[in-house]
Amino acid sequence: MFKTLVNAFKIKDLRKKILITLGLLILFRVGCALVCPGFDLSGAIEDSTSSSDGFTFFSLMNLLSGDALSNGSILALGVSPYITASIVIQLLTVAIPKLESLSRQGEDGRRKITFYTRVCALVLALAQAIGIVVSFQDYIATNLNMPTWLIMTGIVLILTAGGMFTVWLGEKITQIGVGNGMSLLIFVGIISSSASGISSAISQVGEDITNLWMVIIYLVALVLIFGLIVFIDSSERRVGVKYAKQIKGRKMYGGQDTFIPIKLNASGVMPIIFATSLLTLPQLIMSIVPSWEGALNWYNTYLGTNSWVYIVLLAILIFAFAFFYAQITFDTDDISRRMQQQGGFIPGIRPGKTTSDYLRKISKRITLFGAVFLAFIALIPSLTFKAIDDYTLTSLINAFSTTGLMIIVSVALEFDKSLEAQMLMRNYKGFLN
Repeated sequence: MFKTLVNAFKIKDLRKKILITLGLLILFRVGCALVCPGFDLSGAIEDSTSSSDGFTFFSLMNLLSGDALSNGSILALGVSPYITASIVIQLLTVAIPKLESLSRQGEDGRRKITFYTRVCALVLALAQAIGIVVSFQDYIATNLNMPTWLIMTGIVLILTAGGMFTVWLGEKITQIGVGNGMSLLIFVGIISSSASGISSAISQVGEDITNLWMVIIYLVALVLIFGLIVFIDSSERRVGVKYAKQIKGRKMYGGQDTFIPIKLNASGVMPIIFATSLLTLPQLIMSIVPSWEGALNWYNTYLGTNSWVYIVLLAILIFAFAFFYAQITFDTDDISRRMQQQGGFIPGIRPGKTTSDYLRKISKRITLFGAVFLAFIALIPSLTFKAIDDYTLTSLINAFSTTGLMIIVSVALEFDKSLEAQMLMRNYKGFLN
């Protein structure tokens, strides 16, 4: 990856795109450091999002925003509204025929779906901003000689505008930079959170040699988990495909052998985000309604991260979302139809429905192993929290959540592939010229 980055800097156009990307990412981090007017930060917000009592909805938002929420930043929402909106639109695309037809209409259809996603992100940003203000209303400044409701309204508008500005930054990175802008913003945020978590853990080591050994052992395990994630992310099942020779005029087409790559973890980290968001969403809803404080305490006690019920439900939801997402991203009927139209076939398998059933069978088996891996990775923090009661190691676990680890690996590999693709495109251009 570093070799690819060095080679990319040698190309003027790519160097310019990389510098633009870095500039926009720095602008995002500067925005994360600007405190939203009206918040009286006394450490309470940071304690509520970094507590080891459970992985709440606000903890997930704080992770994706790079501690911007715990800082009370104007960009506290981060890309969370856009991610949630993208998930909602993807699910509705499968359920609503009109959206499904739009997704198949090329660039115009994708432009309309993008517009719907932005509108949905705006609505969710407003809802999440209201949830944050209501949940942390005890920490709103009261010495501004202004009505409290006016201060709260101003904070909601600032947070909503900050969330949409983050969406704009991500789209600009995608358009004029390198890689997927939203993914890179999440990547930078998680790296920033991890750095602060490491420094916090090291500061807690002190003179106790036991704590030092615990940190070293955890960091070694972290490297092994990184390697496992990279190995699984690059693993795939290749189904061989042959194309019959076709003579059109004086030219012969086809007659080549290729394969269909079926990735072991094609859905990436999305099932974990889906499952975690679904289990923590009731916490956001309960926190908005003051009279539901008792229900919120009950939910945190019996369905919090440390409970066995949470662990079981999380594993079940990860399995369900992994299979659901695999069906969305890998349409076996469409692949079989296109292969048949182009004269392709899998050796030993009849074209048409038989090919579709064969690919579906392979996809389900591959998805099963991928879902087991995702469930194992996602449950490591919960099981570790139940096994230990040490603040030093807890700080490291909060810094390197499994969701964060998988996002870091996925985005890094995606960025490397994007650079290689752009370099290859320029090499082809030079060869043709």
